[in-house]
Amino acid sequence: MTHRESHQWHIPGDQVTRYAEGTLPDPDAWSLEKHVEDCATCASRVSAAVRGTAAGTVLAAVRTAVLESAPGAVAAAEPVAGRAGGTSAPEALLPGRPPAGGRPVSSRLARLLWAAGPAVRGAWLPAVLGVAVAALAMSYGAGFPGARALLLAIAPVVPVAGVTLSYGPHADPLHEVTAATPGGGLRLALTRTVAVLAVSLPLLTLTGLLLPASGAPAAVAWLLPGLALALASLALASFVGCRAAAGVTGGGWLCAVLAPVAVAPGGAATLRLAEQLSRCLDGVAAQSAWAAAAVLSATLLTARRPAYDRPLRP
Repeated sequence: MTHRESHQWHIPGDQVTRYAEGTLPDPDAWSLEKHVEDCATCASRVSAAVRGTAAGTVLAAVRTAVLESAPGAVAAAEPVAGRAGGTSAPEALLPGRPPAGGRPVSSRLARLLWAAGPAVRGAWLPAVLGVAVAALAMSYGAGFPGARALLLAIAPVVPVAGVTLSYGPHADPLHEVTAATPGGGLRLALTRTVAVLAVSLPLLTLTGLLLPASGAPAAVAWLLPGLALALASLALASFVGCRAAAGVTGGGWLCAVLAPVAVAPGGAATLRLAEQLSRCLDGVAAQSAWAAAAVLSATLLTARRPAYDRPLRP
């Protein structure tokens, strides 16, 4: 539905009432929430209906507390009704929220930056740059011949770390609220995963291309493993939480590639790492196995989507 089409109809009164009472089915509620983002008339009707319920007093108190604690960030925000007496906080609390109807560019940019998470803000991007610069410095500054092998060993864990740092109670102060909104939950987790991959994949791959091979696999050999591990972390997080999932997937990968190096003679560690990476990454069989793992993880993640409608463990 286009922006123009969204204003050619309005939400029926019975749906507004059922939404405020929390009895509207999920698909209808999600459609309603999407509609009120662009329709000021319906947004006002829904907000009034929600304020008239028992949850209205709680909502008003929460909004007042948020406005008082961060007036500069949310002064322009309009009260927006949420699911079953909740609040659509990610939509309502962003700076630049217009009072009705139109969406200025600044508001869209703010939403994009919020959704992208640490891939475009915070310390994560400098950390990825640091990994790339360190690999180049080791190779061309210190003359270390195994820089590409070491980078390929670490690279698949970088997206896992980025996804873990970008989603969950530790990353969002309003995680419990965002998980219950249409733009939150798995949709938000996938948005931030794409942002993490969009930064780490080209940056680390380009760095690998600039490094001497020295017996290590190709610089692009880590792409499928990185994707598979990131998806596996998201799927596993629905069971055990974000940090535990990252520990299992990222730690498992590091153990698999670094364990043989730990028992190698002193001068053969670099060669042993390159050989182990070749077994894990090189060839059609290895890459096909990683592709299958990515598909399996995506399938499991799809099946576990309802778990993301609730707050995850840290």
